[in-house]
Amino acid sequence: MEQGSVCTYHPGAVHCVRSVQASPRYGSGQQCCYTADGTQLLTADSSSGSTPDRGHDWGAPPFRTPPRVPGMSHWLYDVLSFYYCCLWAPDCPRYMQRRPSSDCRNYRPPRLASAFGDPHFVTFDGTNFTFNGYGEYVLLEAVLTDLRVQARAQPGRMSNGTQTRGTGLTAVAVQEGNSDVVEVRLANGTRGLEVLLNQEVLSFAEQSWMDLKGMFLSVAARDRVSIMLASGAGLEVSVQGPFLSVSVLLPEKFLTHTHGLLGTLNNDPTDDFTLRSGRVLPLGSSPRELFLFGADWAVHNASSLLTYDSWFLVHNFLYQPKHDPTFEPLFASETTLNPSQAQEAAKLCGDDHFCTFDVAATGSLSTGNATRVAHQLHQRRMRSLQPVMSCGWLAPPPNGQKEGNRYLAGSTIYFHCDNGYSLAGAETSTCQADGTWSSPTPECQPGRSYAVLLGIIFGGLAVVAVVALVYVLLRHRKVNM
Repeated sequence: MEQGSVCTYHPGAVHCVRSVQASPRYGSGQQCCYTADGTQLLTADSSSGSTPDRGHDWGAPPFRTPPRVPGMSHWLYDVLSFYYCCLWAPDCPRYMQRRPSSDCRNYRPPRLASAFGDPHFVTFDGTNFTFNGYGEYVLLEAVLTDLRVQARAQPGRMSNGTQTRGTGLTAVAVQEGNSDVVEVRLANGTRGLEVLLNQEVLSFAEQSWMDLKGMFLSVAARDRVSIMLASGAGLEVSVQGPFLSVSVLLPEKFLTHTHGLLGTLNNDPTDDFTLRSGRVLPLGSSPRELFLFGADWAVHNASSLLTYDSWFLVHNFLYQPKHDPTFEPLFASETTLNPSQAQEAAKLCGDDHFCTFDVAATGSLSTGNATRVAHQLHQRRMRSLQPVMSCGWLAPPPNGQKEGNRYLAGSTIYFHCDNGYSLAGAETSTCQADGTWSSPTPECQPGRSYAVLLGIIFGGLAVVAVVALVYVLLRHRKVNM
């Protein structure tokens, strides 16, 4: 949507998207189209609706037999059939009947965790904490798919060039199973990002996306990179102020399978501070105790995904402990601001304690503001990921029509019959909070509709009135003669 969409074959839609990864079993994909108000167009309501693809445009392993041949399978099974039925012959309803849209009734939104600022963490189960260690750490490990997400944290700099006692993320690397390794890091001397594929810097001069081994990579702008993995997991890494911000999305199949700084995804925040040994720190642990929790998740040398391609990185990270035990961070209880700065921070940050902490740790209002923006983005995403209740598609009555194509909770559908038919049943049906419709689709029974009947009645009365008027005029004329 950031770059605009042209929905040539879906009039009425302003935005169409395709699934990035093919389904593992069938190699198929899905296309969804939406109207300006965010309503999904379904093929049952419109020939412009969302359709499933038998062959994914980018193929699917093992890339040998249809529908797993990249490009070709999609052209043969999806594009040509659409051309034959909808563009070159008036048989589109038949095509759409064979390609019904998914109404997403069984869709479960992914779970979100984020790290940003100095750095601050919001786990998958919603626990907030700050860990500003100096080193390289495991954000996420999931044995289910051998998913690993690692990050490098380095101290920031004051405006006068001195090193702060706060740190921030400067590089994030990810691998799943035997996929490629992608690393996103702050580019030296710029405010942009640098993307590395298997320790080699990538160039996006010709295109903004790449289909890689086990993942799909998209660069929407110089300051934001998205990575979609074959398991359905996804990452977004962006520049927020002087540091990186990373958001991780996991489908529900990862439930009870995650460890690391982003916590244990199991709907139970009380075990988010689980050490490698399995010991759990309580939620009320002090900042110093949580610092030990973070240090425990330092990357092991043998399993590091990060790149060391400069003297600085080799000297400070490759041949040194992955967690610098000599670095003394700033803890929340130690933060102090002078009165004027405290007033400015209060005006900027409000009740966002992450923002206030970063202003104190770095002495920079702009850094605090970047943290505030990143935190607000996480909160907006959390709201947008709340489950939505859908009652599913509701059919129009035979020999009638319906008004409305929204099928979410609170939506109402209106029914009408064609001329010559009368409605038997409720005129409306509303999607209820439990996912059921308040009334089934009514019937349109043969017989004169109320409108026709009323027309006949009023028409008859009009004829009677005209005859009566003529009679009165004739009597009046006879009397005068």
